[in-house]
Amino acid sequence: MATLFRPADELLVDYARYHRDRRNIATHCVGIPLIVFGLDVLLSRPVLGSVQAGGEAWHLLPAGLLWGLSTLWYLSRGLPAIGLLVSLLHAAMVLLAAPLGQGSTGSWLTWSLGCLALGAVCQAVGHYYEGRAPAFVEDLVALLAGPLFVVVELLFTLGWLAGLRQQLEREAGPTQVRDLAGPVTSMPGAGRRHPRPHRAAR
Repeated sequence: MATLFRPADELLVDYARYHRDRRNIATHCVGIPLIVFGLDVLLSRPVLGSVQAGGEAWHLLPAGLLWGLSTLWYLSRGLPAIGLLVSLLHAAMVLLAAPLGQGSTGSWLTWSLGCLALGAVCQAVGHYYEGRAPAFVEDLVALLAGPLFVVVELLFTLGWLAGLRQQLEREAGPTQVRDLAGPVTSMPGAGRRHPRPHRAAR
């Protein structure tokens, strides 16, 4: 996938172009964690292997493999401190999801599919306010950028990462509350990716 290895700030700018309505951002701060947690519960089966350590049995689960691969990706995107925070939060979800995945089949499916469905509803409501389709419709890498965006937005609310916030607002436009009775209008730069300059032919 051509866009998979772009720097985190570029990915965040592209993702932000689809998320400028403040209600959409708020619903994503609920919906995306629900979807990630639901996916972790779903991937808590089957057990791929077990090791004994400290008198405890530690199981290798598909969710753990997903966490490992996504952690490598987040840490290599150029914002390692933010990537580490995303990965630590995801690790906590994997640990919380594991017992639910090892319960009864009914409980496993209820938790996993229930969280996925509720998260999807939150996303749909948010994009209704936004007035446009989700970013992953055009770029599947947005599925990875989403958790990064949520963590960054939560850090913004704490007054951190002022420089990154200014970059997002400069390139994707400021946040707003869209008038639902009016026509859908794009924010400056919304939905547009700026092409990289071509290298001179040798």
